[in-house]
Amino acid sequence: MKGTIFDLSGRVALVTGGSKGLGLAMARGFAEAGADVVISSRHQDELDAALAEISDGLDIRGLTVVADMTDREAVKRLAETALAEMGRVDVLVNNAGSNVPEEIDAITDENWDRIIELNLSSCMALTRELVPQMKDRGWGRVIHISSIMGLVSKEGRNAYSATKSGLLGLTRASALDLGSTGITVNTICPGPFLTDLPRSVLTEDQVAFFAERTALGRWGDPRELVGSALLLGSEAGSYITGTAITVDGGTVIKSF
Repeated sequence: MKGTIFDLSGRVALVTGGSKGLGLAMARGFAEAGADVVISSRHQDELDAALAEISDGLDIRGLTVVADMTDREAVKRLAETALAEMGRVDVLVNNAGSNVPEEIDAITDENWDRIIELNLSSCMALTRELVPQMKDRGWGRVIHISSIMGLVSKEGRNAYSATKSGLLGLTRASALDLGSTGITVNTICPGPFLTDLPRSVLTEDQVAFFAERTALGRWGDPRELVGSALLLGSEAGSYITGTAITVDGGTVIKSF
C-alpha cells in the first residue's frame, strides 16, 4: 500500500483491546500499511505476544500499554504514554469492549456501570485526550467499534446495545465538532466474527446457527474487518465522517 491513498507511513495508530480478536487484526493491518502501532489491554503477556505478531516481518515501531479502560486515570495514562513514547497519535481505534447479558429486570448496577464505562465512556475519554494534538497537526482519524447490536438487538443485550447505540450518537456529534479541523470520526459496526470469545462459548451447532443467519452463510474472519478500518483510518476515507459502516456479512438484512 506504499504510495497509495491507504498508505499510513509516518502515522501512529492506537488500538485499544489490541491484543486479540478484531483489535489485533486491525493493528496488524495498520502496521502492514506502514503505521507505527500502540496497542493496549489489561494483560502484559497478551500484549507482548500480540505485538510480536503485529510487527513480524515489518519495519515499524510498536508500543504496548497495560490499561483498564474502565479506569479514567488509566485511560489518561494510556494517552500520555502513547504521546510521550511515540510523539503523536494520528489514528485512534476505540475497540475495547465487553458484554454481560442480563434482562432488563435483572440488570445489576455494577454490571451496568462497568459496561457503560468500558464500551462508551472510555471512548469519549480517550478521544478527548488525543484530539488536541490531532487538531494541532490538522489531521486525525477516530474510529469507534460499535456492533450490529447498536442497530438492532436481542434479548438480554440491554447494556451492550445501549452502549453500542450510544457510540453512533457520539460519532455524529464529534464529527460535527471536529469537521473543520481535519479530523474525521466514524464507526464500524461488526457482525458475527469468529474470534476467540465466541469460539470459547458457543457449541458447533450454535456456530452453525449464527452462520446461517448471514447472507454470506458464514462467520467473518477478523482480517475481513481490516479493509474498513484502513478506509476510515487513511486518506482513502478523507471525505467520510459522522457515519457508520456495517461489516456483518449481510446479517442485518437477512435476520432482522
